[in-house]
Amino acid sequence: MRRQLQTLFQRKFKIGLLFLLLLALLVHLVVDLALPTACKPCGCDAKASSVPSSSPVLAGPKKLSLRILQDFSGSNGSLEKSSQPQEAGLHTRAGEPGVRHGHGEGNAGRTERSKLAALFQHPLYNIPIPEVTEKDKLFVVNPMEKFSLHSSGSDEWVSSSKAETLLPTGKTAYDTYPAWLKFHIGINRYELYPRQDPLMPTLLRDLATQRIVSSVQKSGGTQLKLIMTFPNYGQALFKPMKQTRDQETPIDFFYFSDFERHNAEIAAFHLDRILDFRRIPPVSGRLVNITKEIRDITTDKKLAKTFFISPAGNICFYGECSYYCSTEHALCGKPDKLEGSMAALLPDKTLAKRRSWRSPWRRSYHKSKKAEWELNPNYCAQVRETPPYNRGHRLLDLIDMTVLDFLMGNMDRHHYETFEKFGNDTFLLHLDNGRGFGTHSRDEPSILAPLQQCCSIKKSTYLRLQLLATQPFRLSDLLREALATDPLAPVLAEPHLQALDRRLGKVLAVVGRCLAGAARQDQVLVDDVGSWV
Repeated sequence: MRRQLQTLFQRKFKIGLLFLLLLALLVHLVVDLALPTACKPCGCDAKASSVPSSSPVLAGPKKLSLRILQDFSGSNGSLEKSSQPQEAGLHTRAGEPGVRHGHGEGNAGRTERSKLAALFQHPLYNIPIPEVTEKDKLFVVNPMEKFSLHSSGSDEWVSSSKAETLLPTGKTAYDTYPAWLKFHIGINRYELYPRQDPLMPTLLRDLATQRIVSSVQKSGGTQLKLIMTFPNYGQALFKPMKQTRDQETPIDFFYFSDFERHNAEIAAFHLDRILDFRRIPPVSGRLVNITKEIRDITTDKKLAKTFFISPAGNICFYGECSYYCSTEHALCGKPDKLEGSMAALLPDKTLAKRRSWRSPWRRSYHKSKKAEWELNPNYCAQVRETPPYNRGHRLLDLIDMTVLDFLMGNMDRHHYETFEKFGNDTFLLHLDNGRGFGTHSRDEPSILAPLQQCCSIKKSTYLRLQLLATQPFRLSDLLREALATDPLAPVLAEPHLQALDRRLGKVLAVVGRCLAGAARQDQVLVDDVGSWV
């Protein structure tokens, strides 16, 4: 009898426990179903969506994942800090200035036109270039020739007759060209690209996002650079990151042993455009996967031999070059992501020959010797008598380049290039700017030697410099705005931007002293604007 009672009690206890578990599960389901409904009247969803992106609740995991993708420096925070500017850049790329939205109570609902857009509307930035004739174009293109890629994805171009069936109805031959080819076709005697170039946003986006199908080391040069190829045959010069944003070149370093900085290449392109020179090929920042976009696809055996995994588990490589190509100066990802600049390549020299010119104000590139211009204050007089500086605007173009170099602190301008087709009557190409923006706490007045010794400058350049020294068009503000749209923003540390305004004042002061010592103003300011201003 006692055993029967014990068995009955155990069965009832198990049934009761099971009932309690089922009841708890039912209550849990009811609560889950009821809560979302209850939230709607009280605005729970609205409150949740109004949490700012900087809130620790939301930012923690996001920042952690972004930090993993940072470059080897581990301290510039370019990815983390620039998440908002990059999102904005999807809508307004560099080369496509638009509007800025005001923030705060006083600016609620207001939109403010960007300073960059206002600058490009200024009369000084709308002075027309001479009429471009066929002989002034770098390339003369057959308007009937069409190009396209095989739909199968092969690497062959389809030309003319074969392409007819692949082209959408109504498209012209020009519409079939990729952005890099349109850029090449647009080069003429007077400019590398037009002021209001609708192609620029597309070209910069391609540099930053196009799939990389080949990476090989560029021959020559003192430091490592890679040539990267895209599926549409476009190519870019990749300069990897070597220094953090806030590092300055040590004061004891010689200019010829300084690092080449990827962010200097990016900033130089935008600064050159703000000065209205437009003589630097388009450059965009890019975060590259060392494993997938370099190591796994390279056909360069010498480069391939230099890859290794660091003690920290990061993918590194160093290539072959004159300086800083060793295990001690290896380029390492985090773990395999690396920042770099992507510069659009100019047309191949077999198609468009370029001539390299030694700068008259080239430095000695010696630890103790000085160049002639450093010893002879009247050096400019003999330059003026030497071709090609004895006629045309070549000397004035060189002084333009001097102004650009001084503003970014570039002492490494030993040569410059021009397109051979245009002879001496054309602009100078401002290539290789990686040694700019190395210092912000000190200036190098010797860079301005051509301006100081010759006391000549284009009137248009001087008027633009004056404009960029005014509050509405302050140079640092304009470059800050232009760089904010780059994928690697912030590109420059704030002290570098502030140094621009200081250096601009020094350039204007040099011109002011020249004007004070001249008998006539036109001896210093060479008129190239006529009645347009």
